[in-house]
Amino acid sequence: MNEKTHTRLVQRLRAARYRYGVFTHNFASAINVFASLIGSLAVIASVVSLVSLVILAGYDHSASDLRIINRCIHTCQSIFVVEVLFNTVFKFKHLIHTTKVIKWITNIAILSTIIQYIYPQPEHPWIPALEQILYSHYYTNTVVGAYSVVEFSYAIMRLVSRRTNPSLLLTGSFLFFILIGSFVLMLPKCTVTPIDYFDSLFIATSAVCITGLTPVDVAATFTPTGLTVLAVLIQIGGIGVLTFTSFFALFFSGSTSIYNQLLIRDMVYSKTMNRLLPTLVYIIVFTLTLEVIGAVAVYFTIPDTLLPDNNDKMIFAAFHSLSSFCNAGFSNLPQGMANPALMTPGQSLYNVTSLLILAGAIGFPILVNLKDILFTRIKSVWKRLRGEFYEKPVHLYDLNTKLVLVTSFSILAVCSALFFFFEYDNTLKGMTLWQKVSQSVFNSLIPRSAGFASVDPAQFLPITLMIVMIQMWIGGASQSLAGGIKVNTFAAIFLNVRSVLTSSRSAWAYDRSISIGSTRRANTVLALALVSFTFFLGGVMIFDPALEMKSMVFEVTSALFTVGSSLGATSLLSDESKILLCIAMLLGRVGIISICSGFFVHHRDISEHLPKENIIIN
Repeated sequence: MNEKTHTRLVQRLRAARYRYGVFTHNFASAINVFASLIGSLAVIASVVSLVSLVILAGYDHSASDLRIINRCIHTCQSIFVVEVLFNTVFKFKHLIHTTKVIKWITNIAILSTIIQYIYPQPEHPWIPALEQILYSHYYTNTVVGAYSVVEFSYAIMRLVSRRTNPSLLLTGSFLFFILIGSFVLMLPKCTVTPIDYFDSLFIATSAVCITGLTPVDVAATFTPTGLTVLAVLIQIGGIGVLTFTSFFALFFSGSTSIYNQLLIRDMVYSKTMNRLLPTLVYIIVFTLTLEVIGAVAVYFTIPDTLLPDNNDKMIFAAFHSLSSFCNAGFSNLPQGMANPALMTPGQSLYNVTSLLILAGAIGFPILVNLKDILFTRIKSVWKRLRGEFYEKPVHLYDLNTKLVLVTSFSILAVCSALFFFFEYDNTLKGMTLWQKVSQSVFNSLIPRSAGFASVDPAQFLPITLMIVMIQMWIGGASQSLAGGIKVNTFAAIFLNVRSVLTSSRSAWAYDRSISIGSTRRANTVLALALVSFTFFLGGVMIFDPALEMKSMVFEVTSALFTVGSSLGATSLLSDESKILLCIAMLLGRVGIISICSGFFVHHRDISEHLPKENIIIN
């Protein structure tokens, strides 16, 4: 190319760029309107395509049904293609500054799906394997599904950017997956025998809220596909809907607003926004890693007489590890954890399950703090080996970490000893000493939120039932996978009582004072828990007056504090009581104070300007 031709080409490119700039400037309003329209359609299409893919996988279809479903998927595919092309042409600068590699990959992948429509399938392709992939329905459906997940994640973050109330947003996200799960669990490929919608809604709520209550026998009702759906719902509810979507949005995009990052930081207990993505990665990777390790451990503790088939062993190990760590309490074994084949002399499966339950009930803030302590110790040792000076931090352990660990293990030790003492000649009768000790620890961890049953709770002594319900009420640590009012709340209330009795100005522990705000919040949680419990118990009494009072109290306690244990009354509940307990499970999972605060308008605080006066409290 000579210099004259090169100059002419540069001039034409500059002229084209100028005309493009003039066009986008003159029609900026129209471009923005169309961008909003195609963006909204893409969000709707992402939901429609995911639902269509679920229906495609869950049913046996006739030829006409397949045509309708494929038409829906291809329509969504067309909307995604138009969105990518429009953003590439008119929003290219914005696209460069707001996306990362994975977003570009999904954009390119969705564009690659139109090859089969614009270029006929060649008879003699250059790369046969590539040709088989690009012209396959499986490839198109996979790409459309992946793009839908990314689009849905962005929609969640855009919703957060509008300063939506975090409590209502969290509640809405749980409700969304509960409703989706309730329909998916009814698909013919998910169940051995059909179940009605109220049972499906109850199970989906119990799974997403990681409770474990179920009106049907899970092992006899659900197929491997149904168990997979149940496992996905448990995982979503365990790690948290917003944790997943926040991770996707932050990992895919660098345009997340400051408000988004502050909101997510509070949800995952990240101390700074710089550590937000590493904290999200740590939570997800740690959870999945521990579940995999737990599945391997469970696999090698399964008696051969129980599951001789290797595939059944792997399915049970994966599902049981997930259910145990998430404190969900679902089991895919006949009779669950009470199956006689599990009662081996070594109690290995119960011991592994206990460790997984305990890890899930400790809480992500504690795990993050323990991770930081480990890295600090390693850094200290490394610097000492190199002869460098290292200044040790003043407080390695957060006050929250100390309170949770000390309170949790104290409650576990006391309740295990009491269970061993009271049930020694009752439900533990006929066991060896080691089996009694293992079962005492296991059955003292279950009420914290796990919901399994190795012995029949209906056979417990009245005093044991009272201890179990107190444990249900306390639960596990805040921001953990356990339920209850939380160990942190219980510790704060106890310390506040001590401060009042000793005439201290504020509650304190480990040479650190606890803020008045934390104490007030703990008292509020306690009050709201009592009010909620009374309301739901009264509702069940109205709808199911024939049930035994003991069963009613136990069932409501188990649902509200997301434990999952039952005296056998779940299958006897009316549809009205099931809906009531679904609300209780959602309230217990999201947080009583979180949901309630979402419905109150925050007014300007005038209390500090008002005159103070004491009221009489004996």
